[in-house]
Parts: sequence; C-alpha cells; structure tokens
Amino acid sequence: MAETQRVEVIDSHTGGEPARVVLGGGPDLGNGTLAERRRIFEREWDRFRSAVVNEPRGSDVLVGALLCPPSDHDCAAGVIFFNNVGTLNMCGHGLIGLVVTLAELGRIKPGRHRIETPVGVVAVKYQGGNRVTFENVVSYRFAKGISVRLADDRRIQGDIAWEGNWFFLVEEHGQDLDVRRVEELTAFCWEIRQALERQNLTGADGGVIDHIELLGPPRDVRNHSRNFVLCPGKAYDRSPCGTGTSAKLACLLADGKLRPGEVWRQESILGSVFEAEAVQVFDDGSIVPRITGTAYVTGYATLVLDPEDPFCWGIRP
Repeated sequence: MAETQRVEVIDSHTGGEPARVVLGGGPDLGNGTLAERRRIFEREWDRFRSAVVNEPRGSDVLVGALLCPPSDHDCAAGVIFFNNVGTLNMCGHGLIGLVVTLAELGRIKPGRHRIETPVGVVAVKYQGGNRVTFENVVSYRFAKGISVRLADDRRIQGDIAWEGNWFFLVEEHGQDLDVRRVEELTAFCWEIRQALERQNLTGADGGVIDHIELLGPPRDVRNHSRNFVLCPGKAYDRSPCGTGTSAKLACLLADGKLRPGEVWRQESILGSVFEAEAVQVFDDGSIVPRITGTAYVTGYATLVLDPEDPFCWGIRP
C-alpha cells in the first residue's frame, strides 16, 4: 500500500485573496531553472497541484506557491505559482503573501531581497510587518483597442497586455463593479474570454489571454480605479491583482495618462488597494512596475494525502 503523505503549508491573504505556500512534502523537481522545474511540475506532478489547492482541501480561489531552492544563489527563494487549473507564470498577490510568510518563518528580515520565478527574478522590499513592495517582471501593451464580438453580436473593445500573464483590459463595458454582482461579472468576463478564443485573438507567439480585467471608477476618492479580474480557473481575484495592476500601468504609460514614478492606487472589487508606479520605461514602451500591498498570515496546516481517499488528489474542475 502507498504511504500517506504529509504536506506542510502556511496560508495567507493579500487584499482578501488567499495564498498557500508549500513548505515541505512537495515534489523534488531537480536543480534546473525555475522555468524548467515548472515544466516538470506541470508534466509529472499535476495531481499534487490539484491536491493542494482544489477541494476538499482548498477552493477555486486559492493560489498555491511551491517554495523551491533558487537556481540563482543571490535569491532568497524560488517559487512556482499554481491555481485550480494549472500553473501560473507569475502572481503578484501570491508573491506578497510569500514574502510575508518567509518573514513569519524568520527566513528574511526587513530589507531588499530577490525571488526567482519561472518568468524571471523579481526584486522585493520587505518593509516589515505586513507590507511588501516588489518590482514586477517587464510589462507592456501588446495591442490597443481590439474589437471583440460577443455571442449576442455585441462588440466591446479592450487592450491586450503582458505582465507575466496575458490580460484583456476593458474600460467601456457597461458593468457596475460591485461585489454583490460577482456572478454577473464572472459570466460577462467568461463570455469575453470565450469570444477571444473563438476569434483566435492571442498575445505574442499565440499566448492564451487567460485573464480578463474590467476597469471602472473607484468607490474611495483616494483611489484612481476599481477593477474586477477573472483568473484562468474562472475564479475572480479578491485583491487588485498584482499582474493585472501592472498590465493597467503599462497601458496608462503607453497612452501618456501616467508619468514614470507617479503612483496609481488600484482598488479591488472588495475595496482593498495596491499602490503602483512605473520605475523604469524602455524605448519600446515596456515598463518595470513597482507594486506595494499588504498580506496577513491566516494559518499553519499539515495536509494529509491518503491514497485510500477517493478524493486524495482533489476534485478537479
């Protein structure tokens, strides 16, 4: 009989969006780059991913973070992010949660650190307590004003942008971004995603646009915008979405609506806030975004993977 496996995790939330850091009991992925190890994780350990974040131990909204030894020895840690349907290139809220978790464990102190991800090394500043600032991977707008025809022949326009993940950002959508309308907003964003696929609209090199971001006026006058972001597994982001905020920042800079170093306060559908600014702008219009947010540890747990359990490897969507 196969032995029962135990997986040590710490849970946190960033702006209301949960993350689960796997500390021990995860798979051995070797010593390659994080991009190489991510491919191994996808190919050989998908059921482990599902066991950690899917029901009955998790939920559709939970994002996992597999803590890995970095291949770059100047980094404090390496990480592979994943959700209910697969791995993620990058995850802003997950990174903030990871840094606060590392501090909780005493592995880092306030100051500057580097975290290795499958899409590059990310510079972070742990400010102490619950506050984290990170410089994200390079972001850029790929296409502006792309028209998409929905199933009922309505047309909407949006921008395609990259920030570790591919986003379709829409401002003129006619939707009220209220948390009480989550079901309607989810259905609308899913319709947009399906329309993008039907019309073969992608990012660079055929990259799937798997994040849909609606933008509207903020509820708090101290903020600049409110968003609703639908993630690949059809769960909405409770936080303002670090990668989504970075993608928005790239579009604002491209349109001349924001200057380098000028702070943009992005409000989530719950009202939580990320502060964002472009700290570097390149000749091709791409930027290096800096994001600041807060995370809180919510629990320590040991997950039990009993092979006799019919739902040991999670209930897959």
